[in-house]
Amino acid sequence: MESIKEAYLDEKLETVRQGDFLKYRSKDLPTWCPGCGYFGIIDAWYKACREMELKHEDIVAVSGIGCAGRTPIFLNSYGFHTLHGRSIPVACGLKLAREDLTVFAFAGDGDALGIGGGHLPHVARKNINLTFLLFDNSIYGLTKGQSSSTTPFEMKTSSHPVGNPDTPLNPIKLALAYDTSFVARGYAGDPEGLKEIIKAATLHQGFSFIHILTPCVTFDKENKTWKNLKEKVHTLTPGIHEQDMEAAMRIAQNDQYGVGIIFHDKNRPHYQDVLRSMNKS
Repeated sequence: MESIKEAYLDEKLETVRQGDFLKYRSKDLPTWCPGCGYFGIIDAWYKACREMELKHEDIVAVSGIGCAGRTPIFLNSYGFHTLHGRSIPVACGLKLAREDLTVFAFAGDGDALGIGGGHLPHVARKNINLTFLLFDNSIYGLTKGQSSSTTPFEMKTSSHPVGNPDTPLNPIKLALAYDTSFVARGYAGDPEGLKEIIKAATLHQGFSFIHILTPCVTFDKENKTWKNLKEKVHTLTPGIHEQDMEAAMRIAQNDQYGVGIIFHDKNRPHYQDVLRSMNKS
């Protein structure tokens, strides 16, 4: 096993020396399940960083707990593996202390919308200039398949073997209701499309929220599977709704699988600009 790992790393490190996008990944092997959608998400992130020519020393990746919480381990950047549900407040503190850094926060649906759900409205209303990637597989994968905040109604899980009795949260509706200045949805099965969304979100001056549809290949064999997502996911027509909050909210309400930029307020100042303006006066 060790020889296989060493051979894998040697191959990847050679690619790193050749200047490929893999220079943004660390030497650590990902520990996600084979077939997990998180591989597609992180591939999109690698490529986005390469195309934006971000410097390793200027990137900070912050995560909470869960499968998504492991993400900073696999990135060749600074990273912070925080407490359960606390990726957003730690990322906010980093950005306020070091405005020169490019800050990404990563969390799963349980981590971000369960114990960490109280942080989303405040980073949105302050419009702090960071990018938040929500990995949504609608289940607690790391702790063996319990229902999460986005688990479909009546879906059978390890914590609800006769069916989930709770109404799931709608992440896009939440982000829009909190007046988030950049809201988008991506799909783990389309790394190229997700890459473009990550680039746009990172360049946006303010809080960027990316909801990413992804399966849990281990604990969900019926609902959000690769087959079901592939049949339902489609690209939204760009531009029509991005400046219109009401139109964006209609998409959030009626289209759970449309991917693309859903809302983008380019004119709202981010938090540090507001503070500077207040100091001048």
